[in-house]
Amino acid sequence: MSTNQTSRIRPITLLSSGHACVDVYQGAVAALVPFFVSERAYTYAAASGIVLAASLLSSVVQPLFGALTDRWALPWLLPVSTLVGGAGVALAGFGDSYALTLLAVAVSGLGVAAYHPEAARVAREVSRGSHTAMGWFSLGGNLGFAAAPLLVSAVILTGGLGASPLLAVPALAGAALCAAALRAVRRPTPATAAARASLATGRDDWPSFLRLSGAVGCRSIVFVGLSAFISLYARQRTGGGELSGTAALFVLYLGGAVGTVAGGRLATRFGRLPVVRWSYALTVLAVAGVVYAPGPSLHLFVALASAGLYVPFSLHITLGQDYLPRRVGTASGVTLGLAVSVGGLAGPLVGAVADATSLQTALAPLIALPALGWLLLRTLREPGLPHAATGRPGSGAGAARAGHE
Repeated sequence: MSTNQTSRIRPITLLSSGHACVDVYQGAVAALVPFFVSERAYTYAAASGIVLAASLLSSVVQPLFGALTDRWALPWLLPVSTLVGGAGVALAGFGDSYALTLLAVAVSGLGVAAYHPEAARVAREVSRGSHTAMGWFSLGGNLGFAAAPLLVSAVILTGGLGASPLLAVPALAGAALCAAALRAVRRPTPATAAARASLATGRDDWPSFLRLSGAVGCRSIVFVGLSAFISLYARQRTGGGELSGTAALFVLYLGGAVGTVAGGRLATRFGRLPVVRWSYALTVLAVAGVVYAPGPSLHLFVALASAGLYVPFSLHITLGQDYLPRRVGTASGVTLGLAVSVGGLAGPLVGAVADATSLQTALAPLIALPALGWLLLRTLREPGLPHAATGRPGSGAGAARAGHE
């Protein structure tokens, strides 16, 4: 193992672990939805409004935080935003007020929004353009998503929604991990300083970035729609009760953890854009299986859909950053924030259709969105790669080396 690789392992590991603790709170909101329905008799539309509250503030604010991190380094945001994200979810179970519940999850969304652009900037700096290292950073968030339904179910099934303050524990751990990660990167080596300078060069390609963002938005609507309702849908479709619903949501999130790691490795071998396009094509078939497959086979298609949705996840981030090399924070805020959170805006529409018809009818339109995303990606070209990763812009061999690092 090279000295450069060794110098990256500890900070990337800490950043990934902190990312896991933060993204527990993105997954927790969807995981709480079935309990709001059962304990408070919320309609599908009202329940999806909770997902919207978490997503809306995040979608508006995250690009703003990204723009701020393009101008100033704000490392203190990492531990502080982690605590804010946890506090919102911890307070969501108090009382029966729908308005206060919306406020609590909105506060959590604000914390999540503040975290991601700065964390992605720091991770890119530490990874020096490596697709694989960014994949490991993204893996942490996926594991946090995967753990959320298990954590929420363990806490709420034991103590009801009133036990939600216990959900603040990951935030405390995450803040400590973020602080440790920042200490590890506080004194950059000459190689890291050179990487920072080289990653900031290049020309911003806004048309390509906007098409990529459109595709990420399509992916987001599918993912948020599934995460908000797959637990309820699995209960209906399989007749397996709460266990079947929790298992479906867990598979959706856990498959993402596997897909994210696979995405970095596949991109090293085949290139980022081919891998992203094939992932969107797979997602079309997988979501169709989720909607129409009978009985227990639904869980298999949930796993396939999860892989299709998550293999390109870290690749979206690095592509966005490479399309806007002078605005890495803005790119991260959009690909990790605005384009992802837009799925929450479609959640109430899915819920309203489900109330008027059925969950199956409401989920069926999600099949078409990955196909639209594929069309947006079809003509994109690989952006010029950072000098730190390649030795010269646009080198395909350099891309393979960067992915292996």
